[in-house]
Amino acid sequence: MREEEVILVNPDDEVLGTMPKLEAHEKAVLHRAFSVFVLNEEGQLMLQQRAADKYHSPLLWTNTCCSHQRMGETNLEAGTRRLREEMGFETGLKELFSFIYKAPFDNGLTEHELDHVLLGYYSGEPRINPEEVAAWKWMGLEAVRDDLLAHPANYTAWFRIVFERFYEYIRQHKQKE
Repeated sequence: MREEEVILVNPDDEVLGTMPKLEAHEKAVLHRAFSVFVLNEEGQLMLQQRAADKYHSPLLWTNTCCSHQRMGETNLEAGTRRLREEMGFETGLKELFSFIYKAPFDNGLTEHELDHVLLGYYSGEPRINPEEVAAWKWMGLEAVRDDLLAHPANYTAWFRIVFERFYEYIRQHKQKE
């Protein structure tokens, strides 16, 4: 099976080409990605614990799902695909914002991504893919924020970065309602 490729982009999200995913993480090359956050009707966030055999960040907690777009796939199509593949359900998604971050891992790999943050709502039970996800849970946003401060090593590097931006976005938009 051929390794999945990521879409290389410049800071304006203009496509520069593609590269095998592992190579992009070894070279810390900027590439397109997305992070899906799913909230339930109580405003709790669905978190996933990454599977034990993931090549980086195994058994760490993170947002509902995340991955990389494929060439020709919109951000929303990619988020829907990965939500279905990892968590076993679909829900409508909307794009909130995007930003660039760089996060090195203990194993020498680095995420350097232009991350598109997507939001959906769902209150059912996921049907997790055990090859991707070890466990899942609902947590209130304040509880996630507190636990990230108290136990940052329990969470993926990118989640520690993106959650703060997501939290501020949700907080600011609730104040406007």
